[in-house]
Amino acid sequence: MGGLGMMSKVLVLYLKNKDERVPKQPLPHFRTDARVYEQEPASGLRVTWMGHSSTLVEMDGVRVLIDPMWDLRASPSGLVGPKRFFPTPLVPEELPKIDVVLLSHDHYDHLGTQTIRKLVQVNATKESRWVTSLGVGTQLRKLGVRAERTTELDWTDDVTVTSERTGAQLKITALPARHFSGRSLWNRFETLWSSFAIRGQKHKIYFGGDSGLWDGFAQIAAEYGPFDLTMLEVGAHNKLWEAIHMGPDGAARAFQAMGAAGLLMPIHWGLFELAPEGWRHPIQKINQLADECRFKLWSPEPGVPTEVMAGEEVRSDWWSETAGYSGDGRPAKM
Repeated sequence: MGGLGMMSKVLVLYLKNKDERVPKQPLPHFRTDARVYEQEPASGLRVTWMGHSSTLVEMDGVRVLIDPMWDLRASPSGLVGPKRFFPTPLVPEELPKIDVVLLSHDHYDHLGTQTIRKLVQVNATKESRWVTSLGVGTQLRKLGVRAERTTELDWTDDVTVTSERTGAQLKITALPARHFSGRSLWNRFETLWSSFAIRGQKHKIYFGGDSGLWDGFAQIAAEYGPFDLTMLEVGAHNKLWEAIHMGPDGAARAFQAMGAAGLLMPIHWGLFELAPEGWRHPIQKINQLADECRFKLWSPEPGVPTEVMAGEEVRSDWWSETAGYSGDGRPAKM
């Protein structure tokens, strides 16, 4: 991955592609009302999507912060590299008490340097448990995460985490994904990448992380599901790298292989320009496929804590050109 031959092909794609890869107009100023977290979700499962793959999950009394990314750029540099389309709806200082921070792999759009350094300082995550893929703990320790608070998992390993706030427990199991790792061109495949099954007393969710389409999704659902919510990546897709990113079509096929039970949550889109595609394309396409294939989609507005109710779809159109936002990125007056 990332060799000179691939880079030259990608450059040609960027030069030829005329789609709106970055929003031409400022996006809404999403803001999370942190007071919502003062009460546990009535359903037992509430999710706040922050954009891309960053997600706060409140499930059966345990809070899990997944692949948090508050850096301005998905890059080792603060000056160059893919830049956020919109600011984070909830800054680290506003987070509620987090029981576990879950990191799928070491790529910069999932493990931001400044994000991790901030999380080890703020009260919400200073004493959190950190769970990640095999080998990633070394990078976390360099950024200030204490070794005694870190658990690294190989595929099919699991760990039970207990909330100090509520005494509730979740079991987190690391599972295979078809991807790669490395924070430079010179350290590929030195750490593991994972998807995760997260199981509580009443609910089960699957976080697919980054993955190309492969034939293990049905077995994962059979052994660890059925899942109330299945989070699968839909963005940063191109035929050149379909082995590592599945895109909307692959996500639909994977979800169907898993039995299309529960709700499909599209992740890994809407925040960074990571491929020569229109930024709206992933969500437009997965909406179309959900209608054609008759599965249920769960896609809330960024930053809005939203309860997951069995069988009830959520389809926000915040990304649409007709969503009713003014040119300064704020909701238009109706």
